[in-house]
Formats: sequence, C-alpha cells, structure tokens
Amino acid sequence: MQLGICADTATLALLSPAPSIDFIEGFTQELLQPETSDATRTKPAEALLAQGFSIPASNRFLPADLKVVGPDVDLARLDRFAETTFRRAKEINMTLVVFGSAGARMIPPGFSAATAFEQFVDVLRQLGPLAEENGVTLLVEPLNRGECNCINTILEGAEAVRRANTNGVKLLVDIFHMLRNGESADDIVKVAPLIRHAHIAENKDRAAPGIHGENFRGFFRALRRAHYHERLTIEAAWTEFPNQVAPALAALRTQLRDSGY
Repeated sequence: MQLGICADTATLALLSPAPSIDFIEGFTQELLQPETSDATRTKPAEALLAQGFSIPASNRFLPADLKVVGPDVDLARLDRFAETTFRRAKEINMTLVVFGSAGARMIPPGFSAATAFEQFVDVLRQLGPLAEENGVTLLVEPLNRGECNCINTILEGAEAVRRANTNGVKLLVDIFHMLRNGESADDIVKVAPLIRHAHIAENKDRAAPGIHGENFRGFFRALRRAHYHERLTIEAAWTEFPNQVAPALAALRTQLRDSGY
C-alpha cells in the first residue's frame, strides 16, 4: 500500500520530499486551474514535480458555484471545466481526480433528493468518457452527512458508479467519512470491484492518524479482503505540519502491518 498526504502547495512547501512519503494529493482547482487559460495560468503542479514529488491524484474537483444537482446546473460550463481538468491532469501524469465537492453537489432545500441523485448520475455519465480519454479516473467520494446531503455512504456511492456505467468513473473509500456516518467496515467488501482510491483521518477533529489513537484495523482488514493494495491518502486537519507527517505515516504502517498488509 502506497501512503501519501493531502495538502495545498503552501503547506507542502514546508515539507521536503522524503522516502517515507510515496506521493502527494493536491487540490484540483489549485494545481490545474481549470478556468484559467493556458496562456495565463501558473503551474504549481509542475513546480512540485520538479521538487521530486509524485502527484498521481488531486481532490476538491469543482467550485461550490458549479452545481451538479438542483435547478441551476450548467452542463456546458461543467463540460469545459472537466475537459480542461482531465487534459491538464494527463499532462502531468495524474490519473485520479476525486469528486467530493460538497458545495457543488449540495441539494437545495425543497429539491427532490431522488431527482438530485439522477442528476448526479447523469453528470458522471457525461464526465466519465472525458476522463477516460485522458487516462484519468474520476472518483466518487461519499461525504459524511454533516458535510453534504447527496451521496453520503459508500453503498450510495457505489450505486451511483454502477448506474453511471462508464469506465472513467470509480469509487473512493474515505474511512473518516465512514466513521462519521457510523458505516460498517464490511460495506467495503460489498463494493470491492469499484474501489480505486482511499482516504483516511481520525474521526475526532479529523486529526492525523496517531493523534488520538483511532483504531483503523477493522477497515484495513476489510480493504485487504476487498483486495485493495493501491494508495491511501491522509486527508487530515493538520495542526503541526510537517511535524505530524512522520508519526502519522508510522502509525498507519503499524496498523496496516497488524491488518495483514
């Protein structure tokens, strides 16, 4: 299992590349700047690569005003945004783009949840082929109920991926959100064929692993039973970065080893 960290470029500037970090996961809008022209955009991702970082993934896909559910969906803007994102991802060998984006997929009051789900699936159908053309996989990230009201559990996320039925869209398992929702680790095994990426943080304070001693072993054993051996990103609310990075990675490696990895 490759272990990485998620942070913006200002935070990452405090960290030198180290053998203990397999990769970093940045923020799509910062690294790829999808609504900035090729001529005027800056290239922070290329700068990170030049420093020796590997960037196979990014998250925070859509801005909050680019809605994918509700009465104000702009499919033309969404198409332009996605096309530029995936094209620029390909240019830096980024293969995973995480579709969390709570603001963009928040169902407005009074709007049908069933209709919103169908809208979300339709967006996945639209974006999946664009992603696949560029060697990118768009990852549905279920978000806990305190942050979003559309696609909360990994079972709901899996249903959206199945309904979209496109090779360019798969599922992310975020153990932090599962903990917040009270989801069963066994649900991971139920959706095993769809999983392409994973995130983690402790439930309390969204802390880095090891801060409060959260036991993730049940989730790791479920990931192992799901035959998942790819990447795991720490997406935490860092409070003493970079001092917390090495202990967090060490805590994860201990629990992964205890879980059979």
